[in-house]
Amino acid sequence: MEELQQRAILVGVNVKHQEDFEYSMEELGNLASACHVEVVEQLTQNLEKVNKTHYIGKGKVQDLRALYEEQEANMVIFNDELSPSQIRNLEADLQCKVIDRTILILDIFEKRAKTREAQLQVEVAQLQYMLPRLIGLRESLGRQGGGVGTKNKGVGETKLELDRRRIEDKISALNKELETLVSQRQTQRKQRQRNKLPVVSLVGYTNAGKSTIMNALVESFSPSGNKLVFEKDMLFATLETSVRNIHLEDNKSFLLTDTVGFVSKLPHHLIKAFRSTLEEVAEADLLIHVIDYSNAKYEQLMNITEHTLEEIGITNIETILAYNKCDVVDCEIPVVDGDSIYLAAKPRVGISELVDLIRSHIFKDYIQCVMLIPFDQGQVVSYLNEHAHVISTEYDHEGTRLTLECRAMDVEKYREYVV
Repeated sequence: MEELQQRAILVGVNVKHQEDFEYSMEELGNLASACHVEVVEQLTQNLEKVNKTHYIGKGKVQDLRALYEEQEANMVIFNDELSPSQIRNLEADLQCKVIDRTILILDIFEKRAKTREAQLQVEVAQLQYMLPRLIGLRESLGRQGGGVGTKNKGVGETKLELDRRRIEDKISALNKELETLVSQRQTQRKQRQRNKLPVVSLVGYTNAGKSTIMNALVESFSPSGNKLVFEKDMLFATLETSVRNIHLEDNKSFLLTDTVGFVSKLPHHLIKAFRSTLEEVAEADLLIHVIDYSNAKYEQLMNITEHTLEEIGITNIETILAYNKCDVVDCEIPVVDGDSIYLAAKPRVGISELVDLIRSHIFKDYIQCVMLIPFDQGQVVSYLNEHAHVISTEYDHEGTRLTLECRAMDVEKYREYVV
């Protein structure tokens, strides 16, 4: 059977003349396109506050109904998360499929989730969203019996309780499975902390180019390219946290993590479900906030990212601002200005300058010193050759003399050999 082409009308309420309203409607259109929905028209309204019963005013509901018929649409998408009663009222008055921004984002996340953990996180978020909306989401439960307690229940009401219980059981089963995966990741994280490698996390709005920057760094310092992450010019290409070890030419290393991108009005169910994934960011030593400089509203998108990071408790971590896609707007690159860098990750312009900027932040505890290591301590020389930047090696009658740059913890560890 040929799939029915989905044709939608977008509806948004601009409460108290929000500056970013126009962009959030444009973004809603992009989210719809990502779900293969054709946007045929949009309807907006300026209000002091959202209408409690219908989201838009009663008169606008009539306008929407007329527009829906005129455009031969088959669904209406609202720019905010609707309450259960708003969905119920709108479906009754419009006699059509009503969905909101949250459902749209959840749908994209479901399509993009590749790892078991991401799939579980999305499913938990979907079920938590559905739970209070069971009545609005299924017309078949219309026959509700009156009365309090267990007597006089209509068929619909009994069904509703069964469904609710089933969903709650499913949520707790999924959460248990998630806990196991999360504890495995925490073990891996503890192992990395024991190795004392600094952690650098890429954060930013969806489709700003985080995965492209990660691949550019992996390519530069792991030429076989066997650890590249998935990158594509689309919303939410990355849903799972990827971690790569970047081993620089002077034996300095750091871990680079790529995380899920943000979007305005990111559903709280999703933030809650992905909290464990975002903990990777919370424990970073340095953040690289990737910004799509070719987007005219880039400052707005920066604010959304910063606000989302604050919301999940990520503050006071040193941050580099990486203005990406500068080649598209024809500005001079690469340019470093304090903790900001203007670059173009796709054509690989500005990557070495970005690495220098990262170095200046995360290798502050490196100390230059001279060590004289007895000949019978060959394992110490081997360790330092592997984990430190050896500038020169000399041999005299007392042992091997190394002039090197290494971590403070290694200086402490081999304090007896420091001259």
